[in-house]
Amino acid sequence: MRILHTMLRVGDLQRSIDFYTRVLGMQLLRSSEHPEYTYTRVYLGYEGGNPGQAEIELTYNWGTTEYELGTAYGHIAIGVPDVHAACEQIRSAGGQVTREPGPVKGGTTVIAFITDPDGYKIELIQRAWNAAGQKLD
Repeated sequence: MRILHTMLRVGDLQRSIDFYTRVLGMQLLRSSEHPEYTYTRVYLGYEGGNPGQAEIELTYNWGTTEYELGTAYGHIAIGVPDVHAACEQIRSAGGQVTREPGPVKGGTTVIAFITDPDGYKIELIQRAWNAAGQKLD
């Protein structure tokens, strides 16, 4: 088994596409409109997405501009080689850092949190990989 994607409902599709592509550097992989069901769906990811990497599915239900996130949602995690540099890049692209880089409580792994335009939390986790994509730390 493998995780294929995580779906998020968004209130402004273009705003969210801009955030995930411009601020987080993802690629827009594919999209589809479903007028008979009044929604649009797009998939974004890194390195071409599936099958190599899981994707983010953004679903825009036409006419719905916001959602309540509820208390069950936690966050999406993205590995980065340098959390401090990633936060600076995200800030300079207009993104919002909501937890500054530092060690996770009770550990040494360096993390930070950012928030997307719809309020979804994204954790940045500092990781190192070799040329074959294998985790080093």
